[in-house]
Amino acid sequence: MQVRHAIPIVMGANIGTSVTNILVSLGHAGDRNQFRRAFAGATVHDVFNWLCVLVLLPCEIAFGYLYRLTKMITKASGAKGDQETKVEFLKKITKPFTNLVIQIDKKVLEELAKGDVDSDKSLIKSCKDKVFFNTTTNTSVTVDVKPCSFIFHDTGLSDTVVGIILLCASLFILCVCLLGIVKILHSMLRGHLAVVVKRTINADFPGHFKHLTGYFAILVGAGMTVLVQSSSVFTSTLTPLVGVGIVTIERIYPLTLGANIGTTGTAILAALAATSNFDSAIQIALCHLFFNITGILIFYPIPFMRNIPIKFAKKLGNITAEYRWFAVLYLLFCFFLFPAAIFGLSIAGWEIMLAVMLPLVALFIFVLVINILQRKSPNVLPKMLQTWTWAPTYFRSLKPYDRKIAKFIEFWKACCPQRQSSSSNDVCEETYITQV
Repeated sequence: MQVRHAIPIVMGANIGTSVTNILVSLGHAGDRNQFRRAFAGATVHDVFNWLCVLVLLPCEIAFGYLYRLTKMITKASGAKGDQETKVEFLKKITKPFTNLVIQIDKKVLEELAKGDVDSDKSLIKSCKDKVFFNTTTNTSVTVDVKPCSFIFHDTGLSDTVVGIILLCASLFILCVCLLGIVKILHSMLRGHLAVVVKRTINADFPGHFKHLTGYFAILVGAGMTVLVQSSSVFTSTLTPLVGVGIVTIERIYPLTLGANIGTTGTAILAALAATSNFDSAIQIALCHLFFNITGILIFYPIPFMRNIPIKFAKKLGNITAEYRWFAVLYLLFCFFLFPAAIFGLSIAGWEIMLAVMLPLVALFIFVLVINILQRKSPNVLPKMLQTWTWAPTYFRSLKPYDRKIAKFIEFWKACCPQRQSSSSNDVCEETYITQV
């Protein structure tokens, strides 16, 4: 894969990593106030990443900003790959466990990426005896290999089946652990301890150094993320703290920005360990780093720009507190439906993609500008556009959808109680028809 093609994928990965925060925030859905704060704290990371992509992706397509900058740095550094460059923190703890579950043959993976091996060859490590041919003596030599002891060794399952099993198992473990984080932090941070933690985390530097507090928080977020080598882990831990009111969204925002920088450390370490195509490896790692740094320079130092992600996230939190089903809709749309639609349009061709996307983008910008003018200076607008009352209710409010969902839930509860006889199906059908 070329660096130019990998840059948009890195941008998308930056967005995708924030889905974990939203899953954590769903653990506070039982309390509206906590859910409001938790969802706002979770989506501030998401909103920042989306805004960065909306600003920098067009710049990258038009001017090649990240590609040219990192290419210049890579050439100027003259660094070479070092196979021994490898730093592990949490992997020292987790690797022994993962090796008991699955082991991957890295040589096959590298050959498959280069196209030098049959795609049907298994990626699961094989620990059978290996036979080598000695050209000097024209004899075969059998070398004993250490026996395998992981679960999926020689199970007879294909790589696809094993991958699906591991994916489902890991998602289940992830959800259980995230729910456990929410419950543990919610039970621990109460009473006097909550007051102490709240004062400590939300405190500012004294005197003239007050304005440096946010930048220090960025450094803390970067450092903590480098230690755990995952921005999702760090920010997901912060989300329950916002939900219970320990940390403000204004404080979690710079910590999240720091986590975005810290997570690039893993890619840089991996690039430094590359033995082939080192220039391309280090260049795409630097693209990830400078993408996040540029986004921070745009959306943090200037107070007006800093407030855009925060206010947008708070707006989403208020909507979710009123319509709790909106969180699931937001999750499905932003991380599944919208990316799938863009992917489908890209396959259809750039002409079709532009024909569909340009009107939608123009409509979005028009609505955004009108909303801003309605709040700031409505007198400059025509009388009809000073409010949205002329538009159908389904286009300007979520209440009609909320009523439909409430009716569906009532129908579901009436038809599916814990103990129900089959004779009640006709009653449920009649109830549903009456409601409709």
